[in-house]
Amino acid sequence: MRIMIGSKNPAKVAAVKNAFDNQQMEFLSLDIPSGVSEQPFSDEETIKGAINRAVGALEAGNGDIGIGLEGGVQESEQGLLLCNWGALASKNREPIIAGGARLLLPVEISARLRAGEELGPVMDDYAKKKNVRKNEGAIGIFTNGLISRSEMFSHIMNLLVGQYHYQKDAKKKF
Repeated sequence: MRIMIGSKNPAKVAAVKNAFDNQQMEFLSLDIPSGVSEQPFSDEETIKGAINRAVGALEAGNGDIGIGLEGGVQESEQGLLLCNWGALASKNREPIIAGGARLLLPVEISARLRAGEELGPVMDDYAKKKNVRKNEGAIGIFTNGLISRSEMFSHIMNLLVGQYHYQKDAKKKF
């Protein structure tokens, strides 16, 4: 089975590979555009980006499954929340979606995002590190390393793969 990953981000690629750990798979990571803002600013926009990456990866790579993982932010009464979504696309089916952890961002980060900056560079500046988005991610910084970006996306991947197998098995029963 060929798994097409709609990103070359190492944290996302690791999450996909971990979800299919016990199976013989071929993985190909592709640079697929999300088709949404560089900084998605709602659940809907983040979901759309994940679906666009999944469908784009499936079509571009001639695979069996396309995966899209997208990070964004969601406005709430409490402040700006980090949000993360994933999508799994396969032939002749609607994409499957799943969301992950939520975390309230600090006021100083939220202000910069609302002013039009993107979370990745803001986090590099805030943490005084390079490529936070490709490593621990904002979630890793704000959980003091207890949850990494890859682990957060692994949770989403398990939700996606679980739904995929459930739907496949349910189709056989009915």
